[in-house]
Amino acid sequence: MIDRMKTNRSRRHLSFWSSMLLAGLLAAACGREQPAAPVAGSGDAAFATLEHAIIEDNNARHPSYATDLGFHEFDDKLEDFSEAGMQAELAAVNKFRAELEAIKPETLTPDRALDREFLIHAMMDTALQIDTIRMWQKDPDFYSSGVTNAAYAIMKRDYAPADVRLKAVIAREKLMPAALAEARKNLKTPVTIYTEIAIEQIDGSIGLLKSDLPAAFASVKDPALLADFRKANADVVAALGDYKTYLQKTVLPASKPDYAFGAETWSKAFAAQEMVDLPIDKLLSIAQADLEKNEAAFEAVAHQIDAKKQPDQVLAAIEANHPKAEDLLATTQATLDSIRQYIVDHHILTIPEGDPARVVETPPFMRSTTSASMDTPGPFETAKVRGLYNMTLPGARASRAEKAEFMRRWYYASISNVSVHEVYPGHYMQFLYAKQFPSDARKVFGANTNIEGWAHYCEQMMLDEGFHADDPSYRLAQLQDALLRDVRFIVGIRMHTQGMTVDEAVKVFETAGHQPHPVAVSEAKRGTADALYGYYTLGKLMILKLREDYKAKMGAAYTLQGFHDAFIKLGPLPLPLVRRAMLGEEGSIL
Repeated sequence: MIDRMKTNRSRRHLSFWSSMLLAGLLAAACGREQPAAPVAGSGDAAFATLEHAIIEDNNARHPSYATDLGFHEFDDKLEDFSEAGMQAELAAVNKFRAELEAIKPETLTPDRALDREFLIHAMMDTALQIDTIRMWQKDPDFYSSGVTNAAYAIMKRDYAPADVRLKAVIAREKLMPAALAEARKNLKTPVTIYTEIAIEQIDGSIGLLKSDLPAAFASVKDPALLADFRKANADVVAALGDYKTYLQKTVLPASKPDYAFGAETWSKAFAAQEMVDLPIDKLLSIAQADLEKNEAAFEAVAHQIDAKKQPDQVLAAIEANHPKAEDLLATTQATLDSIRQYIVDHHILTIPEGDPARVVETPPFMRSTTSASMDTPGPFETAKVRGLYNMTLPGARASRAEKAEFMRRWYYASISNVSVHEVYPGHYMQFLYAKQFPSDARKVFGANTNIEGWAHYCEQMMLDEGFHADDPSYRLAQLQDALLRDVRFIVGIRMHTQGMTVDEAVKVFETAGHQPHPVAVSEAKRGTADALYGYYTLGKLMILKLREDYKAKMGAAYTLQGFHDAFIKLGPLPLPLVRRAMLGEEGSIL
């Protein structure tokens, strides 16, 4: 029912799932030689050298993300959270952008020409994040969740022996108190709601380090290594506790309420990230029209199910049909198997070889902000590790009534819809294709209208292709999630460009989005920082338009499987570039 709540707002990457110190500082901070300077000139060879330099530099500046990608030579390093590091990254991405623009596109093969433009926009976005949006000066969670994720990236997957990974965790932990100290220097314009969210989440970070992290390395028996870990871990736990007190007593009283990007910055960010430069009023009209269309369909399906009840009453009755909490993981695993088989039997998409995703319980520190999420190995990972589909269960101490209320979110139709989004043929399928993407740039960076737009498109597409066609409750669940994404689109724009308040956004999520109050609050909070989270709906609509245009181009040769295979193999390029690759020109995106 709810995809992953992205309230962890550590340094943003245009990553495939979710970009640099000056050369001398980088070498000193990371203990490695600076990347080789790109060769001058144009052509594919010059571009390949520059692409490699950008990725190497990105890995060195963002070691936690490098770990997620599967580059483990940076596992004992931590991000540079200092202002000098931010400014140096800004200088580096601006330099890379100039070098990319100096390569003449007409000297490149078509794929490399797409990657050149793709990387230019990625550099533009990173510069905008650092120099204009400046979450590193506004958001305390940037630091506390940032250091927590640095440990979690190593502990969550057995890509190397436990003692090897524990040594890397210790090395990172020894750098974390200094990283939190940088926050006290950098948080010059804190935003009230960001500070409140950081305070709310920090106990989860402390819990991860105190309980989950030691448990993850319980197999390590080396006394000296364990003693070193206990000392480093205790120091970070203490530093996070001190940081929480600092936020409560110093930062929160000094925080200001204004989180809005403003129309100019919002538009620049959307253009940089998604290559969409439509006027804000046009985007709002698109979102509103889709909301009205989906609301009409929602009411019609509810009437089909029970004409005597109001739509929300019909939904409430369907939500009561859910598995027991202790059966959720097994039920979801069986659901994945049935979805996968339907894709094969109905020729919807070619499924590459790979181990099926494994359904597991969401880690404790993520449960307050995550209902479901797909956690996959990086495209550069060489160890044989499986993708994990996290499902959140009610707390162990919850009463019987509380567990029953919690499980209403996991009614059977919702389990299916979320699984389509997160696993088959959504995000997990993107992961299975990732190693085949035409370039390394597309494995490291990505556009959310493509990544999330694809997963959201799949929810509707699977039902359109007959999945659960005999049970309208599945269409009702899909439409509820579509309305949620429509409201995200609308309030993301209005909160950041038209003065909508968080309380006003909550009411829209409750009414137009058909969401319970706790979900509406979480969604509105998310929108204060994830200002562009209309990318789900816009991406879905752009893919639907692309499909129709591709069908017209291919004529009798068109098949749905052929379209899906061609689309996903291109990787997470901004959709205007996907149109160029599949149609030969961008044309009208909507």
